[in-house]
Amino acid sequence: MIDRTDKRILAVLQADGRITTVELAERIGLSPTATSERLKRLTREGYITGYGARLDPRKLGLELMVFVEVSLDKTTPDIFERFAEAVRRAPEVLECHMVAGGFDYLVKTRVADMAAYRRFLGDVLLSLPGVTETRTYAVMEEVKSDGALPVA
Repeated sequence: MIDRTDKRILAVLQADGRITTVELAERIGLSPTATSERLKRLTREGYITGYGARLDPRKLGLELMVFVEVSLDKTTPDIFERFAEAVRRAPEVLECHMVAGGFDYLVKTRVADMAAYRRFLGDVLLSLPGVTETRTYAVMEEVKSDGALPVA
């Protein structure tokens, strides 16, 4: 279990992953040593899984976000594993989730434009093991995409 101080640490880190341990300690009211120990424990226990920069996809030429419903021909452990392994190797796939409902997976991707998505669909997605049907949802507007988890 984590306490309120741990949750405050996690919330601050989500907002500013580049904050120094000294600055973090000041913000949460602990010594730098105690804060450092908590950071090590939160990392060791898997609450903190890594650090990274958030990039602007538009500046990188990735203007179009697309969600794709994917249906497989069979729902067997072997097909699920083969599909998952192949998706993990596809750099265009930002997220992939097995879901309950009328289809098997929800895939999130970002590409330059609709022509690039068409190439991704034909060259990558439809060639994945077991894929029989897809439904595409192009994002018109990102309303919220900060990705911060509610830890308070």
